[in-house]
Amino acid sequence: MIVLFNKPYGVLCQFTDEDGRETLKDYIDIPNIYAAGRLDKDSEGLLLLTDDGKLNNKLTNPKNKSYKTYLVQVENEISDEQIKQLEQGVMLKDGMTLPAIVKKIEQPNWLWNRVPPIRERKNIPTSFILISIKEGRNRQVRRMSAAVGCPTLRLIRTDIGEYKLDNLRSGEYKIIPK
Repeated sequence: MIVLFNKPYGVLCQFTDEDGRETLKDYIDIPNIYAAGRLDKDSEGLLLLTDDGKLNNKLTNPKNKSYKTYLVQVENEISDEQIKQLEQGVMLKDGMTLPAIVKKIEQPNWLWNRVPPIRERKNIPTSFILISIKEGRNRQVRRMSAAVGCPTLRLIRTDIGEYKLDNLRSGEYKIIPK
C-alpha cells in the first residue's frame, strides 16, 4: 500500500511525540505504515507512506533517488542569475549540491493559506519558484535558496518521482495501488 499525504505545516513526520506536538497519527489512522523519507516540521506537502519495506527502501535509497519537486516562496525578487546559480549547483557547508531544475512562476491559484501565515514585509517582495532536486540533504532547498540571497519563506513538496500532490488538500491523504 502507498499513502499520499499532504502534510500540513507544523506536523512532525513521525507517529509519536513525547512533547505532544502534532504528528502523522493526528491525520492518518492506518496501522503499520511508515514514512518513506521526511519533510521538516516547517515544510508542507507530499509525503509518501507505505507498509512495504522493500518499496520504502526503493523510494529512499540514494542510488534510486528520483527528482523531488518543491514549490518555494522566497524572499526578494529572484533574478535570472540566482536561478542560474541554483541550476548549476550551490556550495553549501557540506559541499556542492547537484544541479537543480528551477523555474520561476507566478503564485499558483491552487495554493492554500498557511496556518500560521508566513511573515510579510511591506518593503520586501517575494517570488515563487519550482525547484527539482535529486539529493535529500537536511534542509537542502532552504539552504540553497539562502545561499543565493533569497531565503525560503514557504516550502511545499509537490512531487516525488511519479507521485504527485495533485488536488490533495492540506491534511488529507489517499491510498493508491502499488
